[in-house]
Amino acid sequence: MCAVMPSFSGGVFRPLLGVCAVWRTCSRPGSSGSVRSSLLEHMRQGYTDKPELNMRWLCEHTHQVIANVENRKGDLRAADVGVIISVWKQLKDVQDEIVKLEERKTSISATVRALVEQHDKKVLCDVMSAVLVALPPPCAQLADYKATRAEGRELRGKLSQLYPLHSELEQQYYCLALRLPNLSHPDVPVGDESQARVEDMVGQKPEFDFKPKGHLEIGEFLDIIRQRRLAHVSGHRSYYLRGAGARLQTALQNFALDLLQKRGFIPMAVPDMLKGAVFEGCGMHPHAQHSQVYTLDPSRFPDLNLAGTGEVGIAGYFMDHAINVKDLPVRTVCSSTCFRAETEAGKETWGLYRVHHFNKVEMFGITADETGRESSHLLEEFVSLQKEIFSSLKLHFRVLDMPTQELGAPAFRKYDVEAWMPGRGSFGEISSASNCTDYQSRRLNILYEGSEGRLKFTHTVNATACAIPRTIIAILETHQTKILNAMESYRAQSTRD
Repeated sequence: MCAVMPSFSGGVFRPLLGVCAVWRTCSRPGSSGSVRSSLLEHMRQGYTDKPELNMRWLCEHTHQVIANVENRKGDLRAADVGVIISVWKQLKDVQDEIVKLEERKTSISATVRALVEQHDKKVLCDVMSAVLVALPPPCAQLADYKATRAEGRELRGKLSQLYPLHSELEQQYYCLALRLPNLSHPDVPVGDESQARVEDMVGQKPEFDFKPKGHLEIGEFLDIIRQRRLAHVSGHRSYYLRGAGARLQTALQNFALDLLQKRGFIPMAVPDMLKGAVFEGCGMHPHAQHSQVYTLDPSRFPDLNLAGTGEVGIAGYFMDHAINVKDLPVRTVCSSTCFRAETEAGKETWGLYRVHHFNKVEMFGITADETGRESSHLLEEFVSLQKEIFSSLKLHFRVLDMPTQELGAPAFRKYDVEAWMPGRGSFGEISSASNCTDYQSRRLNILYEGSEGRLKFTHTVNATACAIPRTIIAILETHQTKILNAMESYRAQSTRD
């Protein structure tokens, strides 16, 4: 029986222990091949239930899945879909055979145990060694004893071959299938970032009677940003905020947090270090060749990684839990430090646009899936809140419906918010919002319990409320040295404190 935990609003929010023990037994150690999937390893160690990918739907809509894989241009190619289906079918056949043989082995064990309890041990030994050729009438039922024991040995031999095969197929299946992208919303543009569709344009492009300065030039002039001469201190793509710069960061965080809490969001403080399984369940892969995820020294901290977004920490909070349907949708917000490797050399090498660490306020929501529209409505709500925040900061920005190649693995639909940055002379991304439908919940086992008690997978939605460095870029370059009215009370409070 699972322990019951209070929900956010007094309902039921409970851990799901499910079939962890079954899969810990089924996936025995010592199998060939090394585990390349953190989520698979997590499952085999019994920490989590197995991911419930919708393979029956995939088999019935293979052509649609192949087209989606091709449109997304991610880790997998069209041929991989056929491999995944083939391996899954083999895995299912092996699982069924193991279950059948284990049931027969249990039955044989019970028969042998009953005979041992009923008869003299010496007689049984004589039967096995063929000393007794003719059995006495009371022991006539022992005629099958030797054959039963032989069948038991044969079953154990078959199982000793099937378990390693099961483990190998399981690894092949999950290491490929977990990289399948989510489906794409039918209205999402197909193609690369050049195909992004402008959904909304907010505010006016600022006009100046002088050449606008870039944020780094302004920050260095005001002595609020330092990025030079840090190679020996914190390495490349790092920075310091000082004085008014540090206060501006605090003000932006508090401004976003206060606004969202007034709208019913539950504030959370989340871990910055998490297991690889949580990242993988969110659609990120810490062990990929060009991963943006920092991994801690595995000899000291096995399978711990630095989070690049608060989304991972919040998703991990709900991992292997069920939520009462009356408590949905859940809206949470957190402010956290984010760490990203930024492996693409040569892109934005100076300034705050592409850095290794930054603070971010993140929205994360969980919805039911009764009508199929709940998560889409929450996505629109999150985008509306983003527009309210950036409008309050007097920024000129646009909302883009992102094309298939820009969705990443988990998003069904994704909007980017790009602010005009006069110093750069171009728009730059300051925020995004994604509807991941059941992609993350199927991998992390985030479910909800309806009134009839049946468990279903939730949908998850995430959005950036305020990525501090990029918002600072937009503010400094848009307003140059002016102080925003929206920030004045927070700036004054920070000064008093």
